[in-house]
Amino acid sequence: MAGTALALALAAAFLHACWNVLLARARDPEAATAVALITAVVVFAPIAVAAGDVDARVWPFLVGSAAFELLYFALLAAAYRRVHLSVVYPLARGTAPVLVLIVGVLVLGTATSWRQAAGVATVAAGVLLVRGARIRAGAPELLFGVPIACCIAAYTLIDKHGIRYATPLLYLELAMLVPAIAYAASIAIVRDVPSLKAEVTAPTLLAGLATFGAYALVLAALQRASAASVAAVRETSVVIATALAAVVLNEPVGPVRFSGAVLVATGIVLISLP
Repeated sequence: MAGTALALALAAAFLHACWNVLLARARDPEAATAVALITAVVVFAPIAVAAGDVDARVWPFLVGSAAFELLYFALLAAAYRRVHLSVVYPLARGTAPVLVLIVGVLVLGTATSWRQAAGVATVAAGVLLVRGARIRAGAPELLFGVPIACCIAAYTLIDKHGIRYATPLLYLELAMLVPAIAYAASIAIVRDVPSLKAEVTAPTLLAGLATFGAYALVLAALQRASAASVAAVRETSVVIATALAAVVLNEPVGPVRFSGAVLVATGIVLISLP
């Protein structure tokens, strides 16, 4: 993997971890998420449209992707109000590729390898270290983390096919447009408009820019290296987010939880490689 591609993929991982930390540290994560999403679709719309092309066959995929994106962000924002990022982020990001692999093998007939099987086992071990083996009553990290992982897996599988019919940045813009508007409208109705205005802050606006910025960096890396290698490096965000949770959010990230995050990232790398 060339040095430029490696730097771009690592930068994407860092940005992805950062926007999650910025939303998790907000006073009102739900309102902050709504503001961040609106910021992203507004700022990147001219760029996406100017450099974009779309085929009519993309719309069924966009509808499906948008539905799961909306649910993903709603669950993520709710989780960050209730659960430590250093638990839910590795759990969700680690479980998602496992689900994609399982669906690929059982439903789509995709071949698997010993490396990917080892990756699943490594992710499972890492998740146990991150959250602990004991199942607590309610287990909020599971109630949020697993559905979030399911959403990630679902829109990943949909986007894998839908991206053939639109340029990547325009596809992302179109997939995020309805979720951003719908989520912001729901927060305005359930809470009120002032709650949204209160989260129009520099960190929230930066989080919005970082959501699309991370994706743009991944696209740039993919122009210079294979998808498998970029995906593998990109998942270092699990380790970065856990470290930032300790430093920025003052979460109790001890050696065991951090080791679990490293194992989750390692497992994802094994799954992403052919």
